[in-house]
Amino acid sequence: MANYLAQFQTIKSACAHLIIAVEDVSDLWPAVRNNFEERLPFKRACLNNKTRNPVFLENLPAEFVLTTDARLRSRFPQEQYLFWFREPYATLVLVTCEDLDEFKNIVKPRLKVFAQNDEREWFIIFLSKAHPNNDQATKMAKKVYAKFEADFSSKKRERCCKFDIYGPEPNFWEELEFRIMDSIKNTLDRRIQFYEDEIRKLSEQRFMPIWNFCNFFILKESLAFMFEIAHLHEDALREYDELELCYLETVNMGGKHREFGGLDRGDDRAALLNPGNKSLTQIVQGDSFREFEFRQYLFACQSKLLFKLNRPFEVASRGYSFIISFSKALESNESILPFCMREVWVITACLALVDATSIQYNAKDVAPETEKEFYRIQGDLYSLCRIKLLRLAYLIGYGTEIERSPVNSASLSMLPWPKPAVWPSVPDDATSEVVVKEKACYYSTSKNSLFNGNHYSNFKFIASKLYFLYLVQMILQETPRVKHFGIQRKPLPLEPTILVREANRRRSSRSVGNSSEIFHGSLGFNDGLAADVPAKMPQADKAHGFMMSRTYSSPGNFDCLIGRPLRLAEIFVAAEHALKKTISNPDLQKILSSVENFEQKYMELTKGAADNYHHSWWKRYGVVLDGEIAAVCFKRGNFDLAAKSYEKVCALYAGEGWEDLLAEVLPNLAECQKSLNDEAGYLSSCVRLLSLDKGLFSSKERQAFQSEVVSLAHNEMTHHVPLDVSSLITFSGNPGPPMALCDGDTGTLSVTVWSGFPDDITLDSLSLTLMATYNADEGGKLRNSNATVLKPGRNTITFPLPPQKPGSYVLGVLTGHIGQLTFRSHSFSKGGPADSDDFMSYEKPTRPILKVFKPRPLADLSASISSALLINETQWIGIIAQPINYSLKGAVLHIDTGPGLMIEESHSIEMESYKKAGQGSVGTENSGDATKDSSAAAKDCSPAADKHFEQLRLVSGKIEFPDWASDVSSILWIPIRAIDDKLARGSSSGAPEKQIIVDRMRTIALKLEFGISKNQIYDTTIALHFSDPFHVSTRVTNQCNDSTLLLQVTLHSQVNATLSVYDAWLDLHDGFTHAGQGNGRPISAFFPLVISPSSRAGLLFCLCLEKRTAEDENKVPPENILNIRYEISGDRTTGAHPPVAMKSNENDEDTSKNLVFRSALFLQQPVVSPCLAVGFLPLPSDSIRVGQLVTMKWRVERLKDIEEKRVPQNNDKMLYEINANSGKWMIAGRKRGHVSLDMKQGSRIVISILCMPLVAGYIHPPHLGLPGIDEVSISCSPAGCHLVCVLPPAPSSSFCVPA
Repeated sequence: MANYLAQFQTIKSACAHLIIAVEDVSDLWPAVRNNFEERLPFKRACLNNKTRNPVFLENLPAEFVLTTDARLRSRFPQEQYLFWFREPYATLVLVTCEDLDEFKNIVKPRLKVFAQNDEREWFIIFLSKAHPNNDQATKMAKKVYAKFEADFSSKKRERCCKFDIYGPEPNFWEELEFRIMDSIKNTLDRRIQFYEDEIRKLSEQRFMPIWNFCNFFILKESLAFMFEIAHLHEDALREYDELELCYLETVNMGGKHREFGGLDRGDDRAALLNPGNKSLTQIVQGDSFREFEFRQYLFACQSKLLFKLNRPFEVASRGYSFIISFSKALESNESILPFCMREVWVITACLALVDATSIQYNAKDVAPETEKEFYRIQGDLYSLCRIKLLRLAYLIGYGTEIERSPVNSASLSMLPWPKPAVWPSVPDDATSEVVVKEKACYYSTSKNSLFNGNHYSNFKFIASKLYFLYLVQMILQETPRVKHFGIQRKPLPLEPTILVREANRRRSSRSVGNSSEIFHGSLGFNDGLAADVPAKMPQADKAHGFMMSRTYSSPGNFDCLIGRPLRLAEIFVAAEHALKKTISNPDLQKILSSVENFEQKYMELTKGAADNYHHSWWKRYGVVLDGEIAAVCFKRGNFDLAAKSYEKVCALYAGEGWEDLLAEVLPNLAECQKSLNDEAGYLSSCVRLLSLDKGLFSSKERQAFQSEVVSLAHNEMTHHVPLDVSSLITFSGNPGPPMALCDGDTGTLSVTVWSGFPDDITLDSLSLTLMATYNADEGGKLRNSNATVLKPGRNTITFPLPPQKPGSYVLGVLTGHIGQLTFRSHSFSKGGPADSDDFMSYEKPTRPILKVFKPRPLADLSASISSALLINETQWIGIIAQPINYSLKGAVLHIDTGPGLMIEESHSIEMESYKKAGQGSVGTENSGDATKDSSAAAKDCSPAADKHFEQLRLVSGKIEFPDWASDVSSILWIPIRAIDDKLARGSSSGAPEKQIIVDRMRTIALKLEFGISKNQIYDTTIALHFSDPFHVSTRVTNQCNDSTLLLQVTLHSQVNATLSVYDAWLDLHDGFTHAGQGNGRPISAFFPLVISPSSRAGLLFCLCLEKRTAEDENKVPPENILNIRYEISGDRTTGAHPPVAMKSNENDEDTSKNLVFRSALFLQQPVVSPCLAVGFLPLPSDSIRVGQLVTMKWRVERLKDIEEKRVPQNNDKMLYEINANSGKWMIAGRKRGHVSLDMKQGSRIVISILCMPLVAGYIHPPHLGLPGIDEVSISCSPAGCHLVCVLPPAPSSSFCVPA
């Protein structure tokens, strides 16, 4: 079967569609051919796939071929079954017949023979030539067609259809297409089953010696090709996948040695997308195929099907995986392949895949996730091609042109060198090229001697070897490139091992690389990988340490028989000539022909990888490659593009915290910005360099960064742009709780600032903003206009703090000036330990630095007592000064007395601490409670046991608080005197007078100034109650008929103190005299009379009435004076007390009893019988209920005539008033008014009013009162009821539903 490979490939190339055979029995095909071929390709086709599931196809190409065609002539049976996919899938039998005799004698026997072949799918198309206008011919045609159907069709399957040449029926073409599709489906199912059975038989034999992969391949690909021409691409792809797995499983089975391939000219160009790159006969080897060509052939077939399925993403994904796996196969066979065959093949494969998939890809047809993944794979292909191109460029001497960036170093240092069987040698005619290469290498190298004084016996041998080592040292020991700011760094390596040693080791069986170790290992440091070795290590130690990590072969003695090792320039030239033989692609040859072409292609690949990574998930990869683009632009002097790319790279490295990588790129960005005269960007880069870890740069380099900043800041700047130094200068509040102030307070805010500058730096000005936590727009700005010197590390700076609005404040932005440069910092430090200089630590969330409380009582001034003091006497008033969570240090109290009040300035003012009742210690620990009710709290205060005491003087109406009173509550005792010239007047029980308290009230205005700058002011006015010690009420009764009166004088105590009465007498005026021989004094045995606070005492005086004339009666009676000598015993902390003036003479008993109280008495004739009778009339008999109106009635009757002089009234008008509890009664009438009652005895009137009870139960009824008439003149008869019974309201049946 393997002999049919050539024929199989030829048949495949010639067979592109399904074939439909046409058996032209009546030679009518030329007449109808165009009609049939116009129906191609078939629409809405439905075929069964390999698993017998229907697959709907929108387009199925096919071809009509006559059975007499050479392509369908009879073949050998084996050949026919082997290439069954090219056989017709349906047969159309075109036949016509004029009459029944022709059908019976000629047509029918011929068709019977054709129908006996069961392997064919056929059906008959009867072509009718009858003209529509010829009825007889039409009828005959119908009879003949009916005969066809009767003989060749059955119930199971219709095999006949009629085609009218002059006008086919409308449904003919649909019927024809259905018949063809049915035939194709049946044929395809039968052939799939056949191939599956044959493939299964061969698969069972694949581990047997008779196994032949070529036979399996022909059957498998025949089936796949049949699926492909039937447009069942998914099934075809699945067959190729299975074919690839089977090949990889059996390629090396049985230990047979097979050629790998890849040795022909042009094999370096990948054929991943070209199945016809080589014929199968060229790559066959025995019973299988060469791996190099056959695996590429299989992938090309797969990719062709994937493109037909419109899946370029899968082509790229599979292609990248195939390149990686196939590269490993190339590596394992690298010794037999041309030099750098693997690298060249990978480059061409990647470029071919990228170009093909980019053209076929349409982003509108895929999901967003698939789109990103596609761009990621494209970026991987570009990146892989880029790395391989860098390796080839390094091998031909372009290493000095390659940027030694971290990404290039990481990629190339892990990429092994090519491993040919023998490293290529320098052609004989390439001597001039070697000289040119050496000059190019010498231009970028420094000269250092390797000889250290060791001697050997063979001087010529030693001289030749030292010359070799000397040249190698000159070439490989690259001078570190001096960057901006004088930064010197050891170049990063671009090779896995030393190229000189690797190349010469490949040329000989001994390791020439170890010969350098004999000469103290100096060669081992020429690849730039010794940067990790400490600089102060001795040279011999460096060589030893590097030898242990870099040597791949064991040490040995130097062999004199080894030929002269190749120099590095010779290695470059040899590799270049070998690559020219390997590379057959002219484009790739042109790329490696010059540095300019290489850089151009390198930029294209890098941009392609970066752009695709930017469109994928791996955006960071794109940014890193932007750095490689920037390096090339920087090298070419295109600083604008380089700066833009470097900025993206630096942003990525800074965001990820990769400071080591940032330290490599940031100096280049700074140099670009300086070249572009970008002052703001250049300063920002300098600041970022300073903010990096101190170990990344030396002290000298960091000082150079600072000097650039300072120098530019003090020069003329074109654009004054604020410089962000958040990463270099950080700040925080001091440890501990935030500073607490009240609304309106000023203060000094201390801020800790960390400086990352290596040296001291002078800030010409410094400002700090405060941000309110409740509103970011609110805040203040603190300024320190003095020059401030920041030292490296921790600094403490103070700012004057003006009054702020209430709220919590955090540190906002630190701004300032360095020369003409404005800088700002948004960074906050943790605050950490006090001795910490860690200025790069941050705090999240930010801790409040200042709290300004809302306006609240910061202090409270209140009177110590509320009870009355003695009027017209000097009394101590207590003013309680209570701080409320605020210091009163340096407070000043202004005192302003109102009218009728004066301060006795001859006496000193006393101040002492106090505590609340029940409080254990003096202070303001619980002073917060006073904010709720400071006045009530103040009244509950008393002097403390362990109190402070101090005497103060009133100066210009001000008192300065002592220091001890700053944080404790205190009380001020001020001697004060209320003046009132009015004489106290007594009241009569018959017509009592109401006392007006306002007449004896005095006010004192207090203003307390406190706070740091006396900005807090507390104003208040305190009302003081003064009173006489007694209130006198009198009652005169008629004792007998001899005009003798008994006067009852009741003394009511009006102060919160004990009063002792020692004497009392009456000064009577005309109309009254003392009875008998008395002097107007009570019996002396009753004295002293002690009256407790709020109690009463009575005195009786016996008086006689004098006879008076009519003229005397018309006169207003004069006032009688009651004189009382008394003593007061009280405490100033509770109320009235002995006057201050008497305090100094308190040991003199006589002096203490010299207080005299005088009160005017109004005496009139006594009332001995009532003049009015008020009776409550009975309530109605019905029950009183809530919500019902009820009439309350009172009857008023005059019992006797009333003299106007004794009970003054307004003619016959009498005032009444109804008093009722508003929560229990609702009054429907007037509560107060006047009624007419005649002045004559026996006059009556009934007062009635409507009321409504509001609550149920026993409640007090309304009461009738007669204002202005003494209660003794009124007789209540009958007496009113004390309580009335009120029933609940009657139940309502409005919403009741009958049962």
